[in-house]
Amino acid sequence: MRTQTENRPAPGRKHAVILCHPDTDSLNAAIARTYCDAVRARHHRCEIRDLYAMGFDPVLKADEQPSSRPFVASPDVATELSILQDADVIVLVYPIWFGTPPAMMKGYVERVLGAGFGHRLMRERGEGSVVAGKHLVSVTTSGNTIQWLEGQGAWLSLRTVFDSYLVNAFSMASNTHLHLSSIVEGMSDQAVSEELYRVTETADTVCAMLIQAARIPQESKG
Repeated sequence: MRTQTENRPAPGRKHAVILCHPDTDSLNAAIARTYCDAVRARHHRCEIRDLYAMGFDPVLKADEQPSSRPFVASPDVATELSILQDADVIVLVYPIWFGTPPAMMKGYVERVLGAGFGHRLMRERGEGSVVAGKHLVSVTTSGNTIQWLEGQGAWLSLRTVFDSYLVNAFSMASNTHLHLSSIVEGMSDQAVSEELYRVTETADTVCAMLIQAARIPQESKG
């Protein structure tokens, strides 16, 4: 049961959902919508950035390299940076293709999350990144089972070189990953509903975490 405190409006809490799937009718698209519906029910704000629908260009330009001085963000990158700057939670929704995120998602990380952020800042855990201090949530899908991904070493690799690396390199606050496996065509409506319920549960957990994190400084002052 949600408490009275959890049901109060929280205008300062915002979730930016970065969706990366070419099919607008995919389960990934439904995941993004379900996540947003869940956090809005908690009176949080949510915005979906559908990379394929936007026609996002994942190719890093020569003048966007961190070594470029002065660094000037391209208009499309500047738009994304302003959205992420205003968010408390960054949610990445994507299918696992050949053991890794889609190229467009990787390009988003390179061009947006890494905008003007070089290897020295990563190594020194500098806070120059737009996502520093924010919470990372990943929701992924695959046609294979999690056991198969683990057997191939793909699951550990993904969690290490994408989840953990991003959190550490960009000084993010936390890392939550929900994986939905055996996602194939012809799934029953009940199976789809069960998977989306897991997404709702994850969104509720993330919202509760934000509420608890906001309470701690207040309680310490008291």
